[in-house]
Order: sequence, then structure tokens, then C-alpha cells
Amino acid sequence: MSAYRGGLHTFSVIALSSKPLHRFSTPSYQCQWVPHNSFAPTATAAGYKILPDWGYGRVYTVVIINCTFPAPVGSDGLGGKLLLIASTNGGGDKSLNLTDTVEALVEKPNTLNPLYYTDPPKYEYLYCGSPLFGNISPQRVREWLAYHVRLFGTRSHFVMYDAGGVEEAVMEVLRPWMEKGFVSLHDVREQERFDGYYHNQFLIVNDCLHRYRFDAKWMFFFDVDEFIYVVKKSSIKSVTESVSDYTQFFIQQMSMASNLCLSEDKGVSHRKWGFEKLVYRDVKKVGRRDRKYAMQPRNVFATGVHLTQHLVGKSTHQTEGLIKYFHYHGVLAERREPCRQFYNATSINVDGNPYVMDTKLRGIAATVKRFEVDTIGPRLQGTRQ
Repeated sequence: MSAYRGGLHTFSVIALSSKPLHRFSTPSYQCQWVPHNSFAPTATAAGYKILPDWGYGRVYTVVIINCTFPAPVGSDGLGGKLLLIASTNGGGDKSLNLTDTVEALVEKPNTLNPLYYTDPPKYEYLYCGSPLFGNISPQRVREWLAYHVRLFGTRSHFVMYDAGGVEEAVMEVLRPWMEKGFVSLHDVREQERFDGYYHNQFLIVNDCLHRYRFDAKWMFFFDVDEFIYVVKKSSIKSVTESVSDYTQFFIQQMSMASNLCLSEDKGVSHRKWGFEKLVYRDVKKVGRRDRKYAMQPRNVFATGVHLTQHLVGKSTHQTEGLIKYFHYHGVLAERREPCRQFYNATSINVDGNPYVMDTKLRGIAATVKRFEVDTIGPRLQGTRQ
């Protein structure tokens, strides 16, 4: 569980809770602010709960509790603590109303800065990552970071969550970008023992939202096997400026084959980067491919994996001609050379699926490689698959 202040009188608590309890009963929450100053009164407010996982939860689901007090609390700068009082309201056993009191947040004296909630944000763009788990490829993480730091620019930041996937070789890739101030890494391995949806992905994205809500103008939500692409003669800045009247915009998926490469790379494909050599795009007609999204976080109260439904303002899907993302499914967990089949044709059919050659990212690979060396030096040149 985590909790963050959202202003002088409001907080958000991000937690795991029993899925059956929320599915079949009506648990309730109450918030209390207990000031460190013993002469100041305790404040109480009802907790408003949000369930952002659209039914995807397992044994545990994610619950966001908004605590909004009728007046500012802790504004004297002396600190205090936020207590969350959770009640089952007879769920599970109608004869009992089990209640737990949890210390959700402790605010130390002289740490509240009211201007933090109104000043312009530190970053223009902030990436909120999904949990990194399993045996992932350091080289693919290396490529992804170099590509996206270049794309988003100097006023960007990337937030990663380690759910067991950041072993030493991956850490070696992250470290130079962390030293440059582009990457933050949070350890969430302990939460892996709780059976929630997909390594508690909804918990992670909501922690990122509320932890950094006032640090960025735009937050982007996508995965480390996905590459954002803006059309030629555009930039990420021109795209976000064009949709600045919207709180949320969606990004269309371009699904790429994870093992189909060019014949000219045969024998040297191990020297190429993943997005450089995997150039065949799946064009099979489907009803709708997954979309990812970006948001202006100060207008959002809770979020999901593919969108937020808890926002103030408008959303738009009308971005197809501006921004897309290439998805290389399964490549992040592939520790061997991914190229299995090699072709020359601009369009092919493999196992009944049609593909077309798409070299948009291949065409900028050399530029991305130079950017990496110019920014952090050659220290990652020996990175392995």
C-alpha cells in the first residue's frame, strides 16, 4: 500500500483488498488526519473508493481511496499522520463488522510545500512503467531506454518497477540513465506474493500516477516491449500540443513479428538492435488492437492499464495520423537471438498471417545508437541479449 498527498486537504491511498469482499459486499472507508501538534483537532472524512481494474482482479483487487477533508489539514507545517479505517460492513460474516485501522501516511514536520501542487511541473513527460518480472533481456531494455530518452527529450523521466525482473545485468543497463537523472527504480518484489492481476499491474500504475501526479505535464502508459513513434516532421511536443485540450489521448498499436527479419541481416543479425532487425508488421484484420494512452495527470483520480475512466475533461482517439506504437510481443523475455526466418519481400504470408515490411524504426537505429553514446558514453557496448 502507498499513500500520497494531493493538495492541502486531499490524499489518495492505493491498496490491495479482497476481490470477493468488493464483489459481493460493500466495505467502507473512513479517513482521519491526526496532527503531530497535540493542540490541533483531529479531522475526519469519508473515504471515497475507486475500483480501477474493471473486474480483472484475482484474489486481490486494487482499490483507490480518496480522502478529501472539508478544510486543509497539516497546513501549519507541523506534520501529522493519515489513518485509514476500513470496515467490512458484514461482508463474509453478517454478524460481524470487522474494522482495521491502518497508518497510511506519516508527514514529517516542515515537509509540506503548498506550491508543489500549483507550480508548473518539473517534467514535460513522465513514463509510468508496468512491473518488470521474469528473465528479461538487458539488451532489449538498453534499446528501449536509448530510443525513448531521445524521443521524449531532456525534460522527461522514466519510472520503472522491479517485480523481480531487474537482475544485475538489467541493473547495469539502468544505472547510467539513473545517474543522469532520467530513470527512477522502485522495488515492488514484496507485492509479488499477493495474487492480483498480472503482477499487480493496476496497483503499480496507480502508485505511479499519484506518486508523480504533480511532477509531470503528461504521463505515458505503455510497456517496455512497445516503442512510441511520431510521424515524420512531427515531435512528441507537437503531438501533445495538438491535443492539449484533452485530458487523455489514445495511441494506436502496430503489431510487429517477433522473429521475422531481412535476408540482408542473415549472419549479422546479432549485431543489430531489436527494433532495427524486426521489420515485419502484422496486417491481419482484427476488430480492434490494444491501445495505450497518455494523460494530463492533475485531472485524473485513478487509472488502468489501457485507459483511465476516472478523470475530469475529455478523451480523444483521433491521433492515428500523429502518433502510434510498435509492439514487439514476447521479445523482452527472449534471451536468444530473435531472428528465426529471413525474407526479402515487402509483403509475406507466414503461417496464414499476412505481414508487410515496415522500416520506420530501422531507419533511425543509427541515430539512436549515436545518441546513447553521446549521452552516457560507450559503457553499454558489451550488453548481452
